[in-house]
Amino acid sequence: MNVDDLTRRLGWKDDQSPPRTPKFGNFGDSPELSAQLLELVREGVKTATASLVWEWEAEGQTLPVAGDVMIVLDWNQEPVMVIEYTDVAVKPFSEVDAQFARNEGEGDRSIGFWRRVHWSFFTRACAELGKTPSEDMPILFTRFRVIFDSI
Repeated sequence: MNVDDLTRRLGWKDDQSPPRTPKFGNFGDSPELSAQLLELVREGVKTATASLVWEWEAEGQTLPVAGDVMIVLDWNQEPVMVIEYTDVAVKPFSEVDAQFARNEGEGDRSIGFWRRVHWSFFTRACAELGKTPSEDMPILFTRFRVIFDSI
């Protein structure tokens, strides 16, 4: 599906289209995690996500800003929903707060759980990029809302 097809499908008129080209991406780094996170989004439990800035840079992508949209892909790279970024910040890993951890909606939604699973997640990503994980690694903290589900 290309951007023009998506624009038509969402019913955007030319003057309503997002100001920048939509991003494409998925949640998680395995089929199981991807499916689990998509379900949390659909249930309204997951309204935030965090990603490693170094991954965006390695892929040559510009970081999103509030108002940008992302076409969310499932593990098979099929589009399944569109989200709009409502809040975007880049901060060190060490600066995650309890409210953000709760908004991510994973596990028991505590900051302790968030730090454990995301440290593991980002460590795997760093290994693929030849980077060393640290408390200072730059993390993209985003909040979002679903604007279209089940493409």
